[in-house]
Amino acid sequence: MSDTESDREVTEHTALMDGHIAEARPDREIAERLARKRKTKADAQRNYGSVAQPQESSSSAAGGSGSQAPAPAQLPAEELELKYGARHVIKLFVPVTLCMIVVVATISSIQFYSVKDVYLAYTPFHEESPYAVTKVWNALANSMILLSVIAMMTVLLIVLYKKRCYKVIHGWLIISSLMLLFLFSYLYIEEALRAYHIPMDYITLTFVMWNFGVVGMIVIHWKGPLRLQQAYLIFIAALMALVFIKYLPEWTTWAVLAVISIWDLIAVLTPKGPLRILVETAQERNEPIFPALIYSSTVMYCLVAAGVEGSGSGTGGERGAGEGELRPLTHDTDVRRDGPVRRSATDEGGFEQWPRQTPTPRQLRVDTTPVSYTTRVERHPQPQYESEEEKGVKLGLGDFIFYSVLVGKASSYGDWNTTLACFVAILIGLCLTLLLLAIFKKALPALPISIAFGLIFYFATRGVVKPFADALAAEQVFI
Repeated sequence: MSDTESDREVTEHTALMDGHIAEARPDREIAERLARKRKTKADAQRNYGSVAQPQESSSSAAGGSGSQAPAPAQLPAEELELKYGARHVIKLFVPVTLCMIVVVATISSIQFYSVKDVYLAYTPFHEESPYAVTKVWNALANSMILLSVIAMMTVLLIVLYKKRCYKVIHGWLIISSLMLLFLFSYLYIEEALRAYHIPMDYITLTFVMWNFGVVGMIVIHWKGPLRLQQAYLIFIAALMALVFIKYLPEWTTWAVLAVISIWDLIAVLTPKGPLRILVETAQERNEPIFPALIYSSTVMYCLVAAGVEGSGSGTGGERGAGEGELRPLTHDTDVRRDGPVRRSATDEGGFEQWPRQTPTPRQLRVDTTPVSYTTRVERHPQPQYESEEEKGVKLGLGDFIFYSVLVGKASSYGDWNTTLACFVAILIGLCLTLLLLAIFKKALPALPISIAFGLIFYFATRGVVKPFADALAAEQVFI
């Protein structure tokens, strides 16, 4: 005990002597001591830089400028996939759910979209016969005609894209967006005002429609806030779903859902499928595809792609993906310790995302001189990569449309059990699609599994569960 106490007294005495000696030291030594303390404090916190001395200084307490902490070890590929998998699922569930909610709420509250009085020109058979066999072949004929139109339009889009007729494609998409944002939106608002008995004069309605349409064209075809663009794309998909529900015959709607799912499977997975050709061509040219066809959970402007390749392509804030297809393609860069490594254009797998870059620390340099001290902050240029929060997933608007058509059509019969069953089935199918995507590391169509589950759940619930529930309710049996 005596030895310990004596050592402690000696330590305290030495510290006191150091304090007295420090008061008598020259200003230069005090500055070096302060610089050493600042360096220690900076290293203990977030290492925003280190204090640097001139090279002629004999003291090594200040350390070298620009020293950085070693980069943290990167997670294995499997852990990264698991980490981002749940986030990607949520980022897809939210917009898909919102789109289906808009369609179901509209069908339930506005009678206009449930009345069958006018049909599309692509469906010449109106299923007016009382015989089921006639209705079946009418529905199949209508669905095949509609599929032929969709296939021809898709092939025409591929040919224009192969020939680099970008102005024609953009004009085509702009005209379609104009019709949706002005004409069909006007019909929707008019019927909503009539259904809820809300009076409005034409001047106010014109002003609202003009602002709504112009803002929508800007954020879809140029650039704007991400949330606003996502809201417009969800509304456009819901509007198209309502148009299909309104103007397609009864049995034709279900036949179209089945036929479109098979077409999506062929167009994406076959070697000569049109959507596969479109995506591969875009990868070879390192060009993003058209924003009016794709829902993106993040901003993917062409400027970022130009930062990787050294040459930009396209104009405005376009996103890369294929129509009617889940777009977790192309790891265009691979994250390594020494920076991004370019892959080949045909390499597929994972969600499209840019490498994670640790923020470059700011460096604080203190130039000490016998007379005065000057401090300057150096900021290194940030690399033009997207941060981790900007990694995103993409889903074609066609998937949103047909998901909503299925749920909206189920809700038009007034059976909430069937509607909820279809809703859950679509989300389960989307989960399975993402799971298969993580396993096979290649592009997969998003429609077949979800639509197949939705159709099975619809007919099973409507044909088995609903009669069973009605019989239990009639007998007052509660389970």
